[in-house]
Amino acid sequence: MKKTLAIVTLSTLLSACAGVTPGNDATNPDAAAGAVSTTPAAAATASPEQITSRKLAPRVMPVKPPEEHLPSVALSKELLFKILSSEIAFQRGNWQSAYVTLLGAAQQTRDPRLARRAAEMALSAKQANEALVAIRLWRELAPDSDEATQYYLGFIMLSNNLAEARPILEKRLQDAPAQARGVMMLQIQRLLARAQDKAGAFTLLEQLVTPYTAMSEAHLALAQQAFGSGNSIRAQEEAKIALNLKPDSELAILTSAQVAPDSKDVEPILTDFLKKYPGSREVRVAYARTLIDQKKYEQARSQFEILLKSDKQDVTTLLALGLLNAQIGDTRAAERYLTSYVDQLGQHPNEARDNTQALLILAQIAADRNDTDAALKWLAQVEPGDAYLDAQLRRAQLLSKRGDLNGARRVLAEIETNGEHEKAQVTQVEAQLLRESNRPQEAFKVLETALKTQPENPDLLYDYAMTAEKLNNLTAMEIALRKLIALAPENQQAYNALGYSLAERNIRLPEALALIQKALALAPQDPFIVDSMGWVQYRMGNLNEAESRLRNAYGLLPDPEIGVHLGEVLWVKGQKTDAQKLWREVRQKDPQNDALKNTLIRLGASI
Repeated sequence: MKKTLAIVTLSTLLSACAGVTPGNDATNPDAAAGAVSTTPAAAATASPEQITSRKLAPRVMPVKPPEEHLPSVALSKELLFKILSSEIAFQRGNWQSAYVTLLGAAQQTRDPRLARRAAEMALSAKQANEALVAIRLWRELAPDSDEATQYYLGFIMLSNNLAEARPILEKRLQDAPAQARGVMMLQIQRLLARAQDKAGAFTLLEQLVTPYTAMSEAHLALAQQAFGSGNSIRAQEEAKIALNLKPDSELAILTSAQVAPDSKDVEPILTDFLKKYPGSREVRVAYARTLIDQKKYEQARSQFEILLKSDKQDVTTLLALGLLNAQIGDTRAAERYLTSYVDQLGQHPNEARDNTQALLILAQIAADRNDTDAALKWLAQVEPGDAYLDAQLRRAQLLSKRGDLNGARRVLAEIETNGEHEKAQVTQVEAQLLRESNRPQEAFKVLETALKTQPENPDLLYDYAMTAEKLNNLTAMEIALRKLIALAPENQQAYNALGYSLAERNIRLPEALALIQKALALAPQDPFIVDSMGWVQYRMGNLNEAESRLRNAYGLLPDPEIGVHLGEVLWVKGQKTDAQKLWREVRQKDPQNDALKNTLIRLGASI
């Protein structure tokens, strides 16, 4: 259980702990500094200023920009013709003609809307230089437009013409209310971080914040910029100054931790701060994340429990505690916290949050304690999205396990698949459930039908071959596996399956050996392929080689079937006591193992 849940939770543990995000654009470093939404830079890993910027100016409202002053332009027949013809040309793929026509019309009429549309056309055609020309005109015609300024600054960062940005950014800092100026400096730093000329961007930032060096935020901005430019020493110096100016600043201590020269220094930096300021929520979150990085899950759990005491309904903390407890193996606690997390989201829906991960883990916990009804209840709440198909497949598997195969097949039939890959997945699960219910002939028909529409699907071919093998339809099995080998010559399982099947039936042994040798060359440490090599050696009478191979396979993976094979070799070699001991071990692991029962009957052995 613990191992399984680890697979589910580890990939999301850190992201769950980073769930604190700024609440509005007034304090978002990407919002008011001229960020261009066409670049992915804003989606990068959260930095300290993102985590805590909301605390720098929690009640600063965004200043409403003045309305654009639009010229009074008569919609003459000539202008209407230009606009319509440019749009038609653009729709037909002739962006250049459309762009030139609209840009000329904008210059003639002095209407910023036409310049904006020309910029949109150039952007759509991925023509950065032409887009910048139109954006410059747009801003010239609408100097009060915040949107035009945002695009303009963003493109300047990409074009490395930083001198153009300086007067605009200087004015923004000067005009910002005193209580919002610190946030504005951090916003500007985030913008400059996108410039290709890192040295020039740092110099510009130094010039911009020089009048405000008495503010901690000025040095934090410089620390972030220096760190992003690879100048760790300067980053540490600036972070230290920022902390001296404002010793209780969470943002300053987070920046200090971020730019620390050694990862070993991060933990004491954060813990020393928490001793002085135990109520620093964001720093405690950062400390917990550091502990997770170091795989100190118990200690991280303690930190989140402290956080929960001050806010028992915080969904970030509830999810983090649920995932941590699942990782540790405390499923009772995991279930309690994840249930609370799902309940809170149900009462207070949040578009930025998704309960899917929690629902899947809750279903897994319930299934592992054989509470099928609870598992089905959680899975039924998974909404359409990336995990929806997996949730429906899991529902079908649970229903079948409970004995309701017809209900399971109804669930599978109702799934709206997206593409051939998902269709194949549903088919594979249906065939698997039929085989597990001892209905292999129906499974064979299901796979056969699916292969008529996807004749070259490797997964369907393999499952079809294995089902045919169970039905002793060797011709169908071999045809399917030969086709799979032709389609995917590096598929070691196809070689192994065909080789083992021949060895198991004690036929065409030289051919079986060659097939298994090919599989082993592709995957020399695969325990099942090593087992196949041992088994074919046994069939060929090479008992010592067989024993050696099978012992190796059992050492790689103590699987019951491998143990049965090794026991048979030992029995035939006269080592009956060792064989019986091994078979007892197999029976303890799997009391109903058919391979063991059949082997004992065939050899006339007892354990």
